[in-house]
Amino acid sequence: MEIKVLGPGCYRCRELEKVTKKAIEELGIDAQLIKVDQMDEILSYGISRTPGLVVDGKVVLSGRIPGVDEVKKLLKA
Repeated sequence: MEIKVLGPGCYRCRELEKVTKKAIEELGIDAQLIKVDQMDEILSYGISRTPGLVVDGKVVLSGRIPGVDEVKKLLKA
């Protein structure tokens, strides 16, 4: 599984990265977590607000910081 956190490095983006790491650990899944901070790549996903979360090429969340349980649900979907 490839998971990308989209964001320029702001507080909200770092928080989404932390929450996502925790969700991956709790689920015990084999996943590669990639931080994307280049604006051209972020914009290529069509999101208008960061942070964004992309799972296997599909945008599953943007513009807010979810809780660990919500991220776990997104990763299992």
